[in-house]
Amino acid sequence: MTDQALPLEGKVALVTGGSRGLGREMVLAFANAGADTVIVSRKIDSCERLAAEIIETTGRRALPIACHVGDWDAQEDLVEQVYAEFGRVDILVNNAGMSPLYDSLGDVTEALFDKVFDVNLKGAFRLTTLVAPRMIEAGGGSVINISSIASERPTPSDLPYAAAKSGLNIITKGFAQEYGPTVRVNAIMAGPFLTDISKSWDMDIVAEKFKALPLERAGNPDEIVGAALYLAGPGSTYTSGAIIPVDGGRTAMR
Repeated sequence: MTDQALPLEGKVALVTGGSRGLGREMVLAFANAGADTVIVSRKIDSCERLAAEIIETTGRRALPIACHVGDWDAQEDLVEQVYAEFGRVDILVNNAGMSPLYDSLGDVTEALFDKVFDVNLKGAFRLTTLVAPRMIEAGGGSVINISSIASERPTPSDLPYAAAKSGLNIITKGFAQEYGPTVRVNAIMAGPFLTDISKSWDMDIVAEKFKALPLERAGNPDEIVGAALYLAGPGSTYTSGAIIPVDGGRTAMR
């Protein structure tokens, strides 16, 4: 495509949890669609490697930043760095998340519970409240929260994570009301994807479970891209407060 055909030309996209998994795929997609990108995760090395790849392959600017999004106070420094570099954020993707393993619900500690909520919910809340008002001042923008099918179909093995993602769905709808009409806020409710977390799966067991899905498989990380580009780009100007499932058809099932 020529530059004139790129739907995100001139935009700046900030993606938390952006150095790997679904975040990495969205960062690459935004850059290929013309956007400059901000890659945020706790590990600066992985952010820097992806930034170098983007600069080399697309010619777009890419800013790597190390930040623990579960740290409330760290968010202000993050936002100041981004605005000092680019002067704007047009697309914010709250993708950072974690779902630690535990043996039983009785083994869930307060520290684990708080950490899950800090990263999956509190971080997205804080970062949106810092960025969305500036988006309004600049004329608009798009916030995309990455939720999970667990928010509607929880299991005992992921209950704190599911509760946090359910909260993310709620703040998505509330933020859409607060920051509209110029800022759109939506969520992608992701199903099972073959990201780093899937390395701990017993693939023989989960493959059998996936056969019950309409698409009969887990998603490849790049299959999140279509929904992300839709919500980030000009095709979704009448979409806000939506929770869009990208889950292989899981939400269609009882």
